[in-house]
Amino acid sequence: MPQTKESDNNRRSRRGSGAITLRDVAKLAGVAPITASRVLNTPEAVSVDVRQKVLDAVQKTGYVPNRMAGGLASSRSRLIAAVVPSTVMSVFMETIESLNGTLFDAGYQLMLGQSSYSASREESLLEAIIGRRPDGIFLTGILHSNKGRTRLLASGIPVVETWDLTPAPIDMLVGFSHADIGRDVAKYLLSKGRRRLAMIRADDERADRRAKAFAGEVAQSGLVDVPVRVINVGASRSIRSGRDALGQLLELDPAVDAVFCSSDLLASGVVTEARVRGIDVPGRLSIIGFGDAPFVADMEPALSTVHINGADIGRIAAQRLIDRAEGREVLERVVDVGYSIVERDTT
Repeated sequence: MPQTKESDNNRRSRRGSGAITLRDVAKLAGVAPITASRVLNTPEAVSVDVRQKVLDAVQKTGYVPNRMAGGLASSRSRLIAAVVPSTVMSVFMETIESLNGTLFDAGYQLMLGQSSYSASREESLLEAIIGRRPDGIFLTGILHSNKGRTRLLASGIPVVETWDLTPAPIDMLVGFSHADIGRDVAKYLLSKGRRRLAMIRADDERADRRAKAFAGEVAQSGLVDVPVRVINVGASRSIRSGRDALGQLLELDPAVDAVFCSSDLLASGVVTEARVRGIDVPGRLSIIGFGDAPFVADMEPALSTVHINGADIGRIAAQRLIDRAEGREVLERVVDVGYSIVERDTT
């Protein structure tokens, strides 16, 4: 009986199926598997021409050698690898804790790597992770290099991307729309009567999408006469950066009356600088952050922010990776956990 597309998808959903092997590389290069192995392990023992053919095949297929012992390659490692941008005062901590707890309760261990918002560092981490063949890989965000994406697809390892949405995930996805957040925060501030809006943001792609959607919504509203001012603080996400950014913003537009920050730390800096300058918050200036970090509700004034249910993201992602590792089919590959705007004293 011919195999249907649906049955083929089911077959590929099982852990390890569809993975590119050394035999596939050898076939593409037109050499024996043992020759391909020599190229990867003892390249000096192979001619330059043959070596190049095999390396070209590796590049085309995205193959990453299995660093585990050959006898263990078909066994489950009970290890899940995660790559996150940051772990220091991080909005991702709730997700990491929930991910780790759910995995631990199911008998799995979590291996954590920090990319520091660097695409090149993320790529290096992924190469090291794939080579060790964990039972699953947890990623923060969806924008990975073409090389990294090719390697992930070629590995056959279950992957869950998080903290974002895309119609074309690598495998599974648990997240929310950053563009929708930008638009909804703009609508919220406009509904409060604010007419000179600004954004203070760090230099990362997800913050960029929130900023563009925020500015676009303000422009389309027809309620303001000036464009949204945007201060980019680069890689820094500190309270000091927020303080400095508000100073820059006030030089550009002394009449600014609302600021959307790409993180709660930046927003905390803006609140601090506003108080130092004697600016009434929220009477003169509304401030809203992103992430709903545990400390912001206890600030004075308490910070309005965008709440993300990081615990749900970690729990759902962990369960999907466990299901795939144990051969169970995951029917709902994309989960939108949504978000909410939390109104506190600063708005």
